[in-house]
Amino acid sequence: MHEFVTNLSVFRQAIGQTFYIVLISVVAGGVLGLAIGLVLYATRPGNLMANRPVYVAVNILVNVVRPIPFVIFLTAIQPLMLHTIGTTIGTDAVTFALSLSAAFAVSRIVEQNLLTVSPGVIEAARAAGARPVSIIVTVLIPEALGPIILGYTFIFVAVVDMSAQAGLFGGGGLGDFAITYGSQRYNWPIVYITVATIIVIVQAGQFLGNWLARRALRR
Repeated sequence: MHEFVTNLSVFRQAIGQTFYIVLISVVAGGVLGLAIGLVLYATRPGNLMANRPVYVAVNILVNVVRPIPFVIFLTAIQPLMLHTIGTTIGTDAVTFALSLSAAFAVSRIVEQNLLTVSPGVIEAARAAGARPVSIIVTVLIPEALGPIILGYTFIFVAVVDMSAQAGLFGGGGLGDFAITYGSQRYNWPIVYITVATIIVIVQAGQFLGNWLARRALRR
């Protein structure tokens, strides 16, 4: 009975840690990724603020960072984490790394969805005398909002997946709970309960994202 109560307490704590990691990573990575994506789109040759050197530099950076597996990325940026947040282990370290990793993934999603906006809409705004920043804020983002929300939903699911690796760096969360209290002790029900919990979190996020995207598309 005591073991059950202990496991339940740790399980609740692991859920809280997972939500902390995921929500902060999605919000911080989403905002930074949106900014990078807008720079990629706006500075692309022929676009609103065409600047080839800036576009090439940012594009190369995104192409280099985005494919790196999260565990390797987390290890590679440990000097940066130590300099900025003062630690390379724990929940905050994992959240910092996940935020950066998510930002580069989001940036490409934002850029690709902005590129699908009809050039005619942009030209109409230009003809009306709108400035580039105004076009981005009032035309581009609203026009691409539905697909961008779906892209953010995909990132949410990916971040939940990557957060399960937090235990490798002392970050806690459901992944760490499943390994420490489940597989390492051959307590398979705990593993299955953890898997079911992650599935519920992912499905809830997917449902919310799809609902928001549908509302944006019906505007």
